[in-house]
Amino acid sequence: MIKRIWHGWTTPDNADRYFNVLSGTVIPGIKAMSLPGFLGIEVLRRDHANEVEFATIMTFKSIDDIVAFQGPDYARSHVPDAARAVLARWEETASHYEVMTLTNPVEP
Repeated sequence: MIKRIWHGWTTPDNADRYFNVLSGTVIPGIKAMSLPGFLGIEVLRRDHANEVEFATIMTFKSIDDIVAFQGPDYARSHVPDAARAVLARWEETASHYEVMTLTNPVEP
């Protein structure tokens, strides 16, 4: 399993607008693509003094599934125009991590 992690930043005034674009347009658009191996997406938000940071974590079964989504330049960010309109800046590439499972996880 692969986690595709990406960050974007908004002004505090645009933070709720950006989340609405994500939840109302971007994420439904990704889900409507019926991507092979796409398992879901999480959105994280962190407020800073002068900006708001968002992280998206998409989960795929394999890198090949991400290539099917993004093409050969699979690290390239997927930032639709509606999102670009309310973001102040964003990462041009996403990072990809293989999910490792512990055989003996630590008990809480």
